[in-house]
Parts: sequence; structure tokens; C-alpha cells
Amino acid sequence: MRVVIGDDAVLLREGIAQLLSRHGFDVVAQAGDGDDVLRKTRAHKPDLVLVDIRMPPTHTDEGIRAALSIKEEMPDIGVVVLSQYVQEAYAMQLLGGGADGLGYLLKDRVTDIDSFAESLRRVAGGGSAVDPEVIAHLLQRRPANDPLAELTPREREVLGLMAEGLTNKGIAERLVVTDGAVERHVTGIFSKLLLDAGPTEHRRVLAVLTFLGGAPAA
Repeated sequence: MRVVIGDDAVLLREGIAQLLSRHGFDVVAQAGDGDDVLRKTRAHKPDLVLVDIRMPPTHTDEGIRAALSIKEEMPDIGVVVLSQYVQEAYAMQLLGGGADGLGYLLKDRVTDIDSFAESLRRVAGGGSAVDPEVIAHLLQRRPANDPLAELTPREREVLGLMAEGLTNKGIAERLVVTDGAVERHVTGIFSKLLLDAGPTEHRRVLAVLTFLGGAPAA
């Protein structure tokens, strides 16, 4: 898998590159600012771009803007944004229109290289990866007319794991339950969010968007 890394912290960037190289990734380019990330992404057409959320010149949301530009221009390329802290507004800016092929992970995640590598491969394959701590913060800030209010605690937990990007099988393994139990919870989520019968993957996306606040429940 070919990867472009964007981060203005040279030591961190080099460290991530070495970690990824040892786990079978091919780091084809590195960049130190948002514009350079875009240039090198256009030049190399990688499978995945890994970019820091704060980069020169303003050190605010250059990574988010680069990610959105890449997805608009080259939608088949997966993009994972790294952040030092949970920044809900930036997470919503990135994921509010849909999470396919996108990830929002905290830099602490890099210390668990197996989980980190799995998340990168999932995003490169068109899935999503949202850090559990981001999910927890979003859950705590639901509005009073929350469409998720009808969900049971277990259904909310399952939906949170769906938002992280896990498949039903991955959710079952995380919760140590059967695949059938997860399927029943997912069906309950679709029903309570008033998602009409249709392709399961389509309803799954709508459910996650409802969770993230990016779409109405019906």
C-alpha cells in the first residue's frame, strides 16, 4: 500500500514512516505543509494520505482542508487526519458529509501500531476509522431532541463502533458477542432511526451520519 505522509514535525513524520515501512506500507513521499501534501498526492496518486490536522502556515485546520480537497479531487484515495487532541468541530467538518475513505485518529493511537495499521488499511479500502475518544465526546454532546434517544445503551454502543468503522464481525469481536447478536442490534438501530428498508450498507451510512450529526434520521 502506497502512502503519503504530511506533518511539519520532522521527527514524528520520520518515525511514522519507519513504523509503516516495517509493517508493509510503502511511504512514497513526505510533506511539511498542506500545499505540499496536495502536490505530492497529485504526483504520486497513493492509496492513502496520512496528514496532521495542524500544519503551516497557520497551524489551524490545514490538514482538514487538505483532506477535503483530496477527497473532492481524488475520491478513491483514503485520507486519515491525525490530531493531538479531540477537536469536535474539526471532526464534524471532516466527517459530516460522510466517512467513507476517511479517518480521524488521535496521535496516541500511533503507539498501538497493529491497531493503527489496521485502521489505515480499512480507510484505504474505502472504510472509515474514527478514534473511540472522539466517539465518546460526540456522544456526550448530543442535543435534547437527540434522534438516538430511543436506542438502548447497547445499541448506542454498537452504533458508536459502527462510526469507528468496524464491521459487524469486528463489533462482535470487540463486544465478545455473536455475529447474530450484533445483527439484531443493527436491525434495531435502523428501525428506531426510521431508516426505511433498503441496502444494508446505505442504511449503515445513514445511521452513522445521524450519529455524527451530519444527516437527519429519516
